[in-house]
Amino acid sequence: MVTYSAKLDVPRELVVFLSKLLGGERRRKGTRKGRRALTTFWQAVLVLRWFRDRTDTTTLARDHGVARATGYRYIDEGIEALAAQAPDLHEALQRAKDNGDAYVLLDGKNFSSDRLGEKITSVKGTEIDRWYSGKTREQAGNIQAVMDPKGFPLWVSDVEPGSVHDITAAEDHVLGALYWAYSQLDLPTLADGGYQGAGAGVFTPIKHPKTSKGRPLDVDNQTYNKLLRGLRALAERGFALLTGRWRTLRHFTTSPRKIGPIVQAALVLTHYEHGRLA
Repeated sequence: MVTYSAKLDVPRELVVFLSKLLGGERRRKGTRKGRRALTTFWQAVLVLRWFRDRTDTTTLARDHGVARATGYRYIDEGIEALAAQAPDLHEALQRAKDNGDAYVLLDGKNFSSDRLGEKITSVKGTEIDRWYSGKTREQAGNIQAVMDPKGFPLWVSDVEPGSVHDITAAEDHVLGALYWAYSQLDLPTLADGGYQGAGAGVFTPIKHPKTSKGRPLDVDNQTYNKLLRGLRALAERGFALLTGRWRTLRHFTTSPRKIGPIVQAALVLTHYEHGRLA
């Protein structure tokens, strides 16, 4: 067997931050001092290795001298501790307004996942795979996110199965708060065509009416669409920032139902690194 040294490319302050959260979790659970195989610091290192490098849990457990089952439990504890710090949607919108943002961006992403054999009946009466996304043609979980005008992610939702469309997921998780932001904070939302008809304050591109018979949109509507698409193009940056930094988000091998807390935990890590934690 060959041993080697490696560096974890995250700030030490982030490890300490997570270590303190884990310490709080241990106190909450009444864990007595000295009963754990790893200190909270080294548990934080293990968890961040999993997030940053997508290191296999068996490898992590071996490297840190703990049992494989303990490695899984340590990662779950880290996810739980981080996800608990995820921002509330109304607070995130209020903070965006306080920061002077003129609007926010809404977008959704299907996160790739291993197969989960769960069948449901579609609206057409046929049996379908609940977690299969027709949009990306793979097993996936749908996550909704709100970004600031520069594309920085402010908030992410819990997960919906990949078969759920963006507009339906948004109705369940985010639209109510966006209506509130528009009416109470004068903070509109820009979104793509998948959110057509989302409601007041959610601006989407104007589509060709069915009666247009191939005629182009009016020049004013064309200009509106170009401006809207140009402004909301940075929404793609939000998810790219999360998946680019935290490689474990690129493909999930855990239960798809855990996708939501894991993405929320990654959001908290991103907020900490960018000095965005309240």
